[in-house]
Amino acid sequence: MTASTPAPVRRTVSLRAAGVALILDLSEDLLPAVAHWGADLGPLTAGEAAALVDAGIDPVGQNQADEPVRVGIVPEGWTGWPGRPGLSGSRKGTAWSPRFRVIERLLDDAPLGAGHTDAAAGTLIVRAEDAGAGLGLTLRVEMLPAGLVRTRADVTNLGDDDYALDALTLALPIPTVAREVLDFAGRWARERTPQRTDLGVGTHLRENRRGRTGADSAYLLHAGVPGFDFAGGEVWAVHTAWSGNHVHYAERVFSGEQVIGGGELLLPGEVVLGAGQSYTSPWLYGAYGDGLDELAGRFHRHLRARDQHPASPRPVTLNVWEAVYFDHSLPGLIDLADRAAEIGVERYVLDDGWFGSRRDDTSGLGDWQVSAEVWPDGLGPLVDHVTGLGMQFGLWFEPEMVNVDSDVARAHPEWIMSADRDRLPVPSRNQQVLNLAIPACYDYIRDAMVAILREYDISYIKWDHNRDLVEAADRADGRPAVHAQTLAFYRLVDELKESFPGLEIESCSSGGGRVDLEVIERTDRVWTSDCIDPHERQLMHRWTQQLLPPELMGAHIASGVSHTTGRGHSLAYRASTAVFGHLGIEWDLRAAPADEFAQLGAWVAFYKRWRDLLHTGDVVRLDTGDETLFGHGVVSADRARGLFAIASVERPMTSMYGRVRLRGLDAGRRYRVRPVLPAGELGGMLPPPWWGTGAGDTAAHSAVTAERLASGSGAVFSGRTLRFAGIAHPAVFPDTTVLYDIEAIDVV
Repeated sequence: MTASTPAPVRRTVSLRAAGVALILDLSEDLLPAVAHWGADLGPLTAGEAAALVDAGIDPVGQNQADEPVRVGIVPEGWTGWPGRPGLSGSRKGTAWSPRFRVIERLLDDAPLGAGHTDAAAGTLIVRAEDAGAGLGLTLRVEMLPAGLVRTRADVTNLGDDDYALDALTLALPIPTVAREVLDFAGRWARERTPQRTDLGVGTHLRENRRGRTGADSAYLLHAGVPGFDFAGGEVWAVHTAWSGNHVHYAERVFSGEQVIGGGELLLPGEVVLGAGQSYTSPWLYGAYGDGLDELAGRFHRHLRARDQHPASPRPVTLNVWEAVYFDHSLPGLIDLADRAAEIGVERYVLDDGWFGSRRDDTSGLGDWQVSAEVWPDGLGPLVDHVTGLGMQFGLWFEPEMVNVDSDVARAHPEWIMSADRDRLPVPSRNQQVLNLAIPACYDYIRDAMVAILREYDISYIKWDHNRDLVEAADRADGRPAVHAQTLAFYRLVDELKESFPGLEIESCSSGGGRVDLEVIERTDRVWTSDCIDPHERQLMHRWTQQLLPPELMGAHIASGVSHTTGRGHSLAYRASTAVFGHLGIEWDLRAAPADEFAQLGAWVAFYKRWRDLLHTGDVVRLDTGDETLFGHGVVSADRARGLFAIASVERPMTSMYGRVRLRGLDAGRRYRVRPVLPAGELGGMLPPPWWGTGAGDTAAHSAVTAERLASGSGAVFSGRTLRFAGIAHPAVFPDTTVLYDIEAIDVV
């Protein structure tokens, strides 16, 4: 550096919250680059922050660019970065490699100066331009109080001609110790199935082109130290908060740098920016934790802190779908309501089939007027009866979909999405997709829904979305329209919520096909899956909670034989699985045997006693060391109370399970641990002596009785003992759950 060369301007900022730090390098006129994302390093001096940045710069390798590559949150090709660029687009082949220069930096709306700034949770806004390319970029980076990082970007066309945007995806760097990837696969009735793989050189790319979040979405893409589990191991994750086509990816380039990122997946020509127009990317959330539970807990705390997070106790819900399907008989539905009220149900939901010619799934979808054929007196008699019993009334809609055999499709075929005006996309579930980006179509759907909501006392909508968006385009010109459709869906939900402030909405999409943080900004729970088989739900609940807390996860008690799998299960297994979510029932109560009906009432009462803890406490998932044994629980914030469930999901290789370790409690306190049986229903099991049931004095193969279990006192253990030594679990049949009530009694 010569005497006339100015010294480079060093500028760094630390955003710190809840044990996490994001340290950014904003030196010179460059876009922000991450110097550290992970465990909080504490307050740094300017010299320490500069040294941290320098310590992360690799030497120039042989046969590489002559300057170290700098990877920004919006990766830029001009730096020599050989991986995926953050911004991809062009002006008919030009302006495809912009070099952005920062013109403004704001931290919590105040200008950011040179040197080092240490801040708590807050917002950094960086504005940049490339005058030659005619592009402006605004990057927003937030550290949320729960320790989550989220970021999004706007790109603006500052030129006079069109700019065709292909992609705007953001990336967060991860250290080289993160060499194992965890994300999710899935399908209808089997959502969120975990899959792990090594992160090698190249790109682990998950693209979703289904027009909705998808049962097979990556959901969260994690990268961590090999072998990370629920209890420990550093792990980083990203989630693209978008309900349409989207991308998640992990990338490791030849020189060793690694990033994880995501954004919206744009179809060809979907976003073309005219002069002065802008595009805003979805939020990309980033989470760090020591173990999957700590990482998930950050999302749970963030969601629970929102103003719109459901505050009232989550009502026990009866959905009548699997009880009646399309058989909408008023006497039968009233009978179901009476039986539901008798056992303490608090919300009654009428599902598909109440409107138009909808006697099966081939006709009437889109005609959102009450069927005079089925409901000659309207829905009023049923609504009044349900609300008169003290229950809320809910109703099913599928606003974005249509049957070709419907009045609306016959009147407005131009409203049906298609890439070709002369043909329709392949049908799915006998339906097509309405283009809500067409103002007249949007107005029709909104006005029809508003009319129903104004006429009847409806507290809840089950909002369904039962097919993928195939060839989703405006039929008039064939231009793709998934982006516009997704925004129109958000606007429709927002309008209804504004017009009906007390209305709650469930996001259902062939079950759990639209579960993401942007839809959760607008809805009050998700339908986890159309499969209510508790054997399947054990896995789905376990992993849905990687993003969502239990109170946002619809979990219903099914009939004795599952309608989707044909398996039969005891009521105890069905109910003990469902109480760890937002409890509901999907079962023809008219056909329930008297003893099971009574047991069901006991389970409802049990849920009501425990739901405050279940829906506010910390979720703990156990690494049992046995893939046939799932363990999970919820522990109060003050560590005074916990409820755990240990579920046998398959037959083990050994005859006994041995000790199960319970995490999440205070190591310095003593706890009374008791098995609980809410409904007195008990299959044969071999209890361990510590239960205090007297089982140790009986013959070796004697099964404990419900009476002996109720009289047992359990045993007292320290939190440290429960975590590091554990307790013996009984020998049980497959598909059996044992619940443990854990209560602190003193301090060690």
